[in-house]
Amino acid sequence: MEKIQLLEECKEAENIVISGHIRPDGDCIGSCMAMYLYLQKALPQAKIKVCLEQPADIFGCIKDIDKIDSTFTVEGEIDVFIALDCEKSRLGSAEELFASAGKRINIDHHVSNERGCGDVNYVIPGISSTSELVYDLIEKRYMDEEIAKAIYIGIVHDTGIFKYSNTSPKTLRIAAELIEYGFDFPTIIDETFYEKTYTQNQLLGRALLESIMFMNGKCIVSVINKKTLDFYNAKTEDLEGIVNQLRIIKGVECAIFMYETGNLEYKVSLRSCKYVDVSKVAAYFGGGGHVRAAGCSMNGTFYDVINNISGQIELQMKEYKEKD
Repeated sequence: MEKIQLLEECKEAENIVISGHIRPDGDCIGSCMAMYLYLQKALPQAKIKVCLEQPADIFGCIKDIDKIDSTFTVEGEIDVFIALDCEKSRLGSAEELFASAGKRINIDHHVSNERGCGDVNYVIPGISSTSELVYDLIEKRYMDEEIAKAIYIGIVHDTGIFKYSNTSPKTLRIAAELIEYGFDFPTIIDETFYEKTYTQNQLLGRALLESIMFMNGKCIVSVINKKTLDFYNAKTEDLEGIVNQLRIIKGVECAIFMYETGNLEYKVSLRSCKYVDVSKVAAYFGGGGHVRAAGCSMNGTFYDVINNISGQIELQMKEYKEKD
């Protein structure tokens, strides 16, 4: 897809809103805040607002993150709405703002949003992160340490600190250019990846202890119910990373982590190593994501949900065995 001229698209805008998907992760937050900081410098005449659900505390090192509006209240007409890291159905409370905007720009890397949902689109599936795409669009004369930090956070969170298969040589070159701006990248990795609260470790321990392996050890699933979440007074952010710990268990090809969001309602996270395209599994149930990392929401008992998901995974495993 041809690179868009972002400043040209926004040059006459007086009111710009930036937003991303529900339950924002590191890439969503990093790309939104990098875009905000960039446009603040490049378009000082414009009023710019970021509308997102409340970000996790670990992202407090990003400049101006306290200016995020989680009420999704915007005064006046929106000249330009920039949707990052998602399609419009994943905007949540910001979807109405998106629909009302004079111009809609969509920047994303999810295969489930290949065509884009804006009037102007820059969507490249397979790229490591939306933050990498934002870096491509920024005029480097406006780059500074704070913008670089936000982009770096987005990239490392969607590449699992450069471990996932979506990490390309270009991704690593960009990361090298970013750390030249001088921010403390080792501390960022420690504080946003490795440091865990007592509650987070308790939940991780329970998830691992109560996990179930099936398909001859090729798949693993774990679930945390609402009663457990309430007992620990847990937030959604306290569950980050659990599915990845399940995935790295020796012999596992596909990991499934579920948590209960309501009566017979589950949020499902999927990860795979080499063979299973979990974006197809998630899309079958109305979700989306990437080849190796995806998610969806499902209804039913735990057994209903896992039987339905495992059926789709098994189809792909059989196809792979037949090709092998």
